[in-house]
Amino acid sequence: MAREGSVSRASGRSIALTETGQLVYRYADEIFGLGRELSDVLHNRTDEHRSRLLVGVQGAIPKLVAYELLRPALESGGEEYQVVCFEGKIQELLGELALHRLDVVIADRPLTPETHVRAFNHLLGKCGVTVYGTAALSRKYKRRFPQSLDGAPMLLPTQNTSLRRHLEQWFEENEIHPMIAHEFEDSAVLKVFGQAGHGLFVTPSAIEEEVCRQYSVKVVGRIPEVVESFYAISVERRLKHPAVVSISRAAREQLFGSK
Repeated sequence: MAREGSVSRASGRSIALTETGQLVYRYADEIFGLGRELSDVLHNRTDEHRSRLLVGVQGAIPKLVAYELLRPALESGGEEYQVVCFEGKIQELLGELALHRLDVVIADRPLTPETHVRAFNHLLGKCGVTVYGTAALSRKYKRRFPQSLDGAPMLLPTQNTSLRRHLEQWFEENEIHPMIAHEFEDSAVLKVFGQAGHGLFVTPSAIEEEVCRQYSVKVVGRIPEVVESFYAISVERRLKHPAVVSISRAAREQLFGSK
């Protein structure tokens, strides 16, 4: 009599796996797969021409800004990089950075002493902000800007962002009281609502042309007094990773250089 195990009795020329045998087979297949992967890594057969850049991007960073900042890293110093990008809250990303699971964190605020993470701030650049709307909203609110924003429907980021705090301070200083139509944590979702005409919205002026092109909106006006800053945070006092150096240089000289 056959034992309860990997295979059942032969039936004709076919051999049917028992339930236990199928379980053993799946585990064995996974083990062999991991073995092949390990062998490839040890012999430098996976992505042998590409190095990886592990980046943490603060969730509040506009997706277009993140792309423009990271684009120079795709090919740096003649070497092609594979960008592995993680999005999250700043404290979570800094924790990963401290454990050396990330090469750099892109944030809209500098690291503070209260964070208790040994890392360093590298300013990438600063710029003012631009107000956008559909063609119809732009025609309506472009005249008498910025006073026209008083009572205007606005799509704003949520309270936990630096842009929201800066905007509210500017509104207060200029005695402007917009009507907050909707609030969003995700900047990409906010822009989609703006594209659909649900209100005016604001983004850093550094990506103004791309926002107009991608979302088919018009510039209502610019607010240079509301300044958005962007930082690369790393465990290095001086940037050494070639791709991060390229990010920093391109940001200063191109993305924010003329803003």
